[in-house]
Amino acid sequence: MADTGGPRVVTASWSVAVALIVLVSLAHSYLGERYILIRLFKRDLPKLLGGVEFTRGTLRFAWHLTSVAWIALGAVLFAVARAEEGVRTSVGRILAVTFLIHGLVALLGSRGRHLSWIVFFAISGLVFFG
Repeated sequence: MADTGGPRVVTASWSVAVALIVLVSLAHSYLGERYILIRLFKRDLPKLLGGVEFTRGTLRFAWHLTSVAWIALGAVLFAVARAEEGVRTSVGRILAVTFLIHGLVALLGSRGRHLSWIVFFAISGLVFFG
Protein backbone atom coordinates (compact mmCIF):
# COMPACT_ATOMS: atom_id res chain seq x y z
CA MET A 1 0.00 0.00 0.00
CA ALA A 2 1.48 3.32 -1.06
CA ASP A 3 1.78 6.12 1.42
CA THR A 4 -0.21 9.07 0.10
CA GLY A 5 0.50 11.49 2.92
CA GLY A 6 3.23 14.06 2.97
CA PRO A 7 6.23 14.04 5.24
CA ARG A 8 5.42 13.16 8.82
CA VAL A 9 6.67 15.09 11.79
CA VAL A 10 8.23 13.23 14.68
CA THR A 11 6.03 13.66 17.75
CA ALA A 12 7.36 15.57 20.73
CA SER A 13 7.21 12.51 22.98
CA TRP A 14 9.20 10.40 20.53
CA SER A 15 11.70 13.24 20.07
CA VAL A 16 12.20 13.35 23.84
CA ALA A 17 12.56 9.55 23.87
CA VAL A 18 15.26 9.73 21.16
CA ALA A 19 17.07 12.47 23.09
CA LEU A 20 16.95 10.37 26.29
CA ILE A 21 18.29 7.35 24.41
CA VAL A 22 21.22 9.36 23.07
CA LEU A 23 21.89 10.94 26.47
CA VAL A 24 21.81 7.63 28.35
CA SER A 25 24.12 6.15 25.69
CA LEU A 26 26.66 8.95 26.04
CA ALA A 27 26.46 8.82 29.83
CA HIS A 28 26.88 5.04 29.75
CA SER A 29 30.05 5.24 27.68
CA TYR A 30 31.61 8.18 29.49
CA LEU A 31 30.75 7.25 33.06
CA GLY A 32 31.40 3.57 32.50
CA GLU A 33 34.83 4.28 31.08
CA ARG A 34 35.69 6.78 33.79
CA TYR A 35 34.33 5.05 36.88
CA ILE A 36 34.01 1.34 36.09
CA LEU A 37 36.30 0.14 33.33
CA ILE A 38 39.38 2.07 34.47
CA ARG A 39 39.02 0.68 38.00
CA LEU A 40 38.22 -2.78 36.75
CA PHE A 41 41.35 -2.82 34.62
CA LYS A 42 43.52 -2.24 37.72
CA ARG A 43 42.46 -5.64 39.06
CA ASP A 44 43.67 -9.06 38.06
CA LEU A 45 41.79 -10.07 34.95
CA PRO A 46 41.75 -13.47 33.29
CA LYS A 47 44.07 -14.01 30.35
CA LEU A 48 41.87 -14.71 27.36
CA LEU A 49 43.37 -15.79 24.06
CA GLY A 50 46.87 -15.19 25.26
CA GLY A 51 46.72 -12.13 27.44
CA VAL A 52 45.05 -9.60 29.67
CA GLU A 53 45.07 -6.99 26.88
CA PHE A 54 42.60 -9.07 24.91
CA THR A 55 40.39 -9.28 28.00
CA ARG A 56 40.55 -5.50 28.50
CA GLY A 57 39.78 -4.89 24.85
CA THR A 58 36.84 -7.28 24.94
CA LEU A 59 35.37 -5.63 28.04
CA ARG A 60 35.80 -2.15 26.57
CA PHE A 61 34.36 -3.26 23.22
CA ALA A 62 31.33 -4.89 24.84
CA TRP A 63 30.73 -1.92 27.12
CA HIS A 64 30.74 0.67 24.35
CA LEU A 65 28.91 -1.58 21.91
CA THR A 66 25.90 -1.36 24.23
CA SER A 67 25.95 2.43 23.86
CA VAL A 68 26.23 2.14 20.08
CA ALA A 69 23.29 -0.28 20.00
CA TRP A 70 21.15 2.15 22.03
CA ILE A 71 21.96 4.99 19.64
CA ALA A 72 20.99 2.69 16.77
CA LEU A 73 17.66 1.99 18.51
CA GLY A 74 17.18 5.74 18.84
CA ALA A 75 17.84 6.14 15.12
CA VAL A 76 15.32 3.39 14.34
CA LEU A 77 12.77 5.13 16.54
CA PHE A 78 13.41 8.44 14.79
CA ALA A 79 13.13 6.84 11.35
CA VAL A 80 10.00 4.84 12.13
CA ALA A 81 8.31 7.93 13.58
CA ARG A 82 7.97 9.13 9.98
CA ALA A 83 6.61 5.81 8.66
CA GLU A 84 3.06 4.71 7.95
CA GLU A 85 0.74 4.34 10.93
CA GLY A 86 0.83 0.51 11.01
CA VAL A 87 4.61 0.37 10.87
CA ARG A 88 4.89 3.16 13.43
CA THR A 89 2.57 1.34 15.82
CA SER A 90 4.22 -2.08 15.43
CA VAL A 91 7.82 -0.96 15.68
CA GLY A 92 6.96 1.60 18.36
CA ARG A 93 5.47 -1.14 20.53
CA ILE A 94 8.51 -3.36 20.00
CA LEU A 95 10.82 -0.54 21.06
CA ALA A 96 8.60 0.41 24.00
CA VAL A 97 8.66 -3.18 25.28
CA THR A 98 12.42 -3.38 24.67
CA PHE A 99 13.05 -0.34 26.87
CA LEU A 100 10.52 -1.56 29.43
CA ILE A 101 12.60 -4.75 29.71
CA HIS A 102 15.76 -2.64 29.98
CA GLY A 103 14.13 -0.80 32.87
CA LEU A 104 13.03 -3.98 34.62
CA VAL A 105 16.48 -5.54 34.32
CA ALA A 106 18.14 -2.37 35.66
CA LEU A 107 15.60 -2.02 38.49
CA LEU A 108 15.63 -5.64 39.60
CA GLY A 109 19.29 -6.30 38.87
CA SER A 110 20.47 -3.32 40.91
CA ARG A 111 17.61 -3.44 43.44
CA GLY A 112 16.79 0.12 42.41
CA ARG A 113 20.25 1.55 43.05
CA HIS A 114 21.22 2.04 39.40
CA LEU A 115 18.91 4.85 38.37
CA SER A 116 18.94 4.03 34.66
CA TRP A 117 15.64 2.20 35.20
CA ILE A 118 13.93 5.58 35.54
CA VAL A 119 15.21 6.72 32.16
CA PHE A 120 14.38 3.39 30.50
CA PHE A 121 10.83 3.43 31.89
CA ALA A 122 10.46 7.04 30.72
CA ILE A 123 11.61 6.10 27.21
CA SER A 124 9.22 3.15 27.17
CA GLY A 125 6.27 5.28 28.28
CA LEU A 126 7.07 8.11 25.87
CA VAL A 127 7.20 5.69 22.97
CA PHE A 128 4.20 3.57 23.98
CA PHE A 129 1.86 6.44 24.80
CA GLY A 130 3.31 8.93 22.29
